[in-house]
Amino acid sequence: MLFQHVSIAGLAHLDAPHTLSSEEINRRLKPTLDRLGIKTDVLREVAGIGARRLWDKDMPLADAATEVARKAIAEAGIEPGRIGVLINTSVSRDFLEPSVASIVSGQLGLPDTCQNFDVANACLAFINGMDIAGRMIERGEVDYALIVNAENANVVYEKTIERLNREGITHEEFRNEFASLTLGCGAAAMVLARRELVPDAPQYKGGVTRAATQWSHLCRGNLDRMVTDTKLLLIEGIKLAQLTFAAARQALGWAVEEMDEFVIHQISRAHTEAFLKTFGIDPKKVLTIFHEHGNIGPASVPIVLSKLKEMGRLKKGKRIALLGIGSGLNCSMAEVVW
Repeated sequence: MLFQHVSIAGLAHLDAPHTLSSEEINRRLKPTLDRLGIKTDVLREVAGIGARRLWDKDMPLADAATEVARKAIAEAGIEPGRIGVLINTSVSRDFLEPSVASIVSGQLGLPDTCQNFDVANACLAFINGMDIAGRMIERGEVDYALIVNAENANVVYEKTIERLNREGITHEEFRNEFASLTLGCGAAAMVLARRELVPDAPQYKGGVTRAATQWSHLCRGNLDRMVTDTKLLLIEGIKLAQLTFAAARQALGWAVEEMDEFVIHQISRAHTEAFLKTFGIDPKKVLTIFHEHGNIGPASVPIVLSKLKEMGRLKKGKRIALLGIGSGLNCSMAEVVW
């Protein structure tokens, strides 16, 4: 997964319009919190999440993906007809079938020659999508590729709060579903291109991936519920990240002090602090958004990268490390040279 001819021609994100504060969630859960004797504000004091964003209740997921895709295509400055493959990487979906990719493709008016499909791999899927598209570009199969992601946590929140407020809920049941209350909504899209077509664009160099699938049981979710062993997931996730970082050091020549920005999958304060401590990363090199946006799943990495671009922090020649972990467990680390 190392490339010589792949660049980022367009990058965009979309913040969901409505804010749901942790204070409001605590208020709605007060009967259960009081009955179980939970006095610690776990969402804000432990996870560090004060708020998260939600879509309009009737917002189709594919519409959000289409909107952010149009922004990325416009930034790339190309006609949609030049896109050779569309890959959707969303965990969320409006239907089991057809694919989200097919709906977005139709709404964008992409040609019948454009392949389109979904890739699912929990929070790691967007980076997986970049790698799949990168390989197709590197082999000369397509000139331009579009990766999209939109996440919708609206239903999960309503159903989780409803379950946690039911009579007789136990400490263990509450703890198992707590991570669902850290999720957020958002969307991101990226246009990758053959480097020769955009010689001044940021280069996607690819990366490395490692797996620890013996831990696939630590986080399991569906459209309205997620059950997570947060403690063990963090412990084993960090172990896998160390293995992956060692591979990135060898394949990409990484040294922590030489990287200019670290784009880390945003889950919580505990997860981010563990990453920084484990690898000795300067906090100034990490833009954190979890405190206002929560965990936006696979959209997290591209959203942070897009926000860094908007802020003007990505100067020409800067080396950016992309670090993601997804339930499964799987971990990818990749590099972009701006």
